[in-house]
Amino acid sequence: MRSILITAGPTREHLDDVRFLSNASSGRMGVALAEAAIASGHRPTLVLGPVEVDPPSGVETISVTSALEMQAAAEDVFATSDIAIAAAAVSDWRPVRRAAGKPARQPGRVTLELEPNPDIVKGLAADKGRRVVVGFALESVSAGMSAAVERGRSKLAAKGLDAVVVNLHDTIGSDQAELIVCYPDGREVALPRGDKFRVGAALIAAADQLWQARNGAGGAAGPREDEAQ
Repeated sequence: MRSILITAGPTREHLDDVRFLSNASSGRMGVALAEAAIASGHRPTLVLGPVEVDPPSGVETISVTSALEMQAAAEDVFATSDIAIAAAAVSDWRPVRRAAGKPARQPGRVTLELEPNPDIVKGLAADKGRRVVVGFALESVSAGMSAAVERGRSKLAAKGLDAVVVNLHDTIGSDQAELIVCYPDGREVALPRGDKFRVGAALIAAADQLWQARNGAGGAAGPREDEAQ
């Protein structure tokens, strides 16, 4: 049994008490990963941004709003985890200043000053030791899967990840997913389109195999091609 940190959903970066920057992530992939982890006999902890989907029953869930809140929760959980799977869609930027209340609309253009949010998964990977850290890379449908894989491989190297899961943005809000798992040794394992629980189960198995390979528990890292079908 592994202790598995899973981050999921979007973050909200508030401009004021009402307005915020965010994205369309539904959190469904992360919830499916948590469900699959439980079904596989592991102990997941879900750090979940603001979503409408309910977290799985029996899974420890930490609800967060902003990227800074998600970072603090993820680092705390990772301290006692074996594996981290970062499926959350963290906002890249946050406002430099948050206004109080709900300021009235002003005429003319408004300039918004932003600052970068922390790269949560890169920070986890930098301190992983013998633990396993898996990230996600999302690309637009118009760019295509080949561009998504290229983007994923760039993240894999730059962030020091053990694997990166590549997908297209048409999976957002859907119960289906089609993913490619990229590894540092050059392997790319395609997980054909299927429901997110099934795909999540394959990802949990792949992450567990990586952990076993690193920690001397035997088994080759990553799913076989026939297991991905």
